[in-house]
Formats: sequence, C-alpha cells, structure tokens
Amino acid sequence: MSNDLVLYAKEEDAGVRLDVFISANKEDLSRSFLKKHIESGKVTVSGMLQKAGYKLRSGDIVRISPCPNLTPDIEPENIPLDILYEDKDIVVINKPKGMVVHPAAGHYSGTLVNALMYHCKGDLSGINGVLRPGIVHRIDMDTSGLLVVAKNDNAHQSLSEQFSTRKVKKIYEALTLGVIKEDGFSINKPIGRSERDRKKMCVTNKNSKEAVTNIRVIERFLGSTFIEAELITGRTHQIRVHLAHMGHPLLGDTVYGSEKSKYKLEGQALFAKILGFFHPITEEFMEFEAKRPEYMEDLIGKLRG
Repeated sequence: MSNDLVLYAKEEDAGVRLDVFISANKEDLSRSFLKKHIESGKVTVSGMLQKAGYKLRSGDIVRISPCPNLTPDIEPENIPLDILYEDKDIVVINKPKGMVVHPAAGHYSGTLVNALMYHCKGDLSGINGVLRPGIVHRIDMDTSGLLVVAKNDNAHQSLSEQFSTRKVKKIYEALTLGVIKEDGFSINKPIGRSERDRKKMCVTNKNSKEAVTNIRVIERFLGSTFIEAELITGRTHQIRVHLAHMGHPLLGDTVYGSEKSKYKLEGQALFAKILGFFHPITEEFMEFEAKRPEYMEDLIGKLRG
C-alpha cells in the first residue's frame, strides 16, 4: 500500500478518461504503459476496477498499485511563513508569489507544504494524502495571497464543505491587458479542461462546470485595467480563463495571454486579497485581508506613470 499513488478527481476532472487523467497528473508515465497497467488490474477507481476509457466522476479516488517512479519523501523545511492567524484547528497564510502550494513533479521541496510540515510539526489533516497534508484549496505558484490550511480532519471536512457550497468569500485583485469599459459585471461561462492541452482550462460547454466571476473596475490606465474579482465558484484558473476569454488576459500571464509584458513580470498579476469563512469548530465567520504585495504596488505605480 505504501507504494501506491493516490489521485483525487476534482469537479473539473469529471468526464475525463481515466488514462488521460493519470497521465496528466503523472507525466513520467506514458499512456501506453498506463493502459497495460490498468488492464492488468493494478489501477482502481474508488475501490473498483475500471477500463482505461472510464469517464471519471467528481470525488473519484484513483489508486495506482504499485506505482513506478515513486514520489520522493516530502521533508519539513524551515521556510518563513507570513501567518495572519493560527489556532489548534486552522492556519491562515499569505502565500508569496513564486511559491508552489504542494509538491508535484519538479517541485518536491520549497513548497508551502514543506514549510507547513516544519511549522506545524506534522499536525496537519491527512485527508488529501501525503503530498497535500492540510491543503483544502490552492492558488497558483505565481499568484500571491491568502490560503486557509486545516490542522486536523474535522477542520478539513468543514472547510471543504464550505468551499463546495459556496460559503467562502474569495476576492482577488488583478491587472489586465486592455481597458475594460464596464464598471462592474458578472462573467458566467462554464469552464472545463482544454481538449488541445490537458494542462490548460478553457471556456467550453463540453465536460465543463458552471463558473461565475464578479468583476469590478478599480482604476483604468493606458492599455490596462486594475480590477477586483470575486469568485462565486472556484474552478481551476477561473479568473485567468474568464478574463482571457473576454479578450483581457492578466498582465504577465504567458499561459492564457499571448502578449509578453513589457514590465518583465514573472507570472500573472493576480493577488488573493480577501478570504472569509466560518471557523470549522466555533462556526464564527472570520474574514482576513492581506496587504497588497510590493510587486503589485510597483506595477500600479508604473502604470499610473
């Protein structure tokens, strides 16, 4: 069992073939290898044997046993954390730009999980497995801002339920390419995985989920716009995909935007500013606001100039 790889299917993975899903999450395994591995009965989905073409459902647990090319042990690392709040159940962290949230191919050290394992001395929920202890939700490596982490399984289950039932308040700030004319509006476009590139998301009606983002313009500049984006749903890359679909990709976003930024940005200009939720144990509503990162302030200053 210890040699098994366990993967969890999210909402955006619903409808994806089993072999495609595994290869997207375990890039060092070829589709042909996976097909043979699945046919030999070494892969289960929620405890059941399935074929390579099985279409995943949200919440499916995929177990590869035994898994070749095993992930190395994840070690605690003494990495400074910007902690806004902590008690015996949760930690609220302001993640810096450039930090990966949890270990994955190419990033097995220097992640938020490595730092949390050191800081919390292993006191983290185990629901998401050894690679994602305590991780209830995530933000992209180049997105800075707020995350809540669960220190036990009860807290994790409560927070996960709040995210899935849209009880969590999530407000971001971003800088887009081009001037947005409307002062405020809502983008209601379904998001699913791109059939051309499984690592990317896109607006599509095929194997997609409802995605709603509320946009408010804060300030307009020559050729760009400073906005506030409230996530009503929480799809992967939602703000980046929605704004790119509108023709206003985020500045610095080389994945969903085609134009390189003249401001030499490393990744998209996106900041998770406000996070609100009900405490998993006391049920008190808590809201946190992070200070705007220096790189965003500098960029806004340049745009004003």
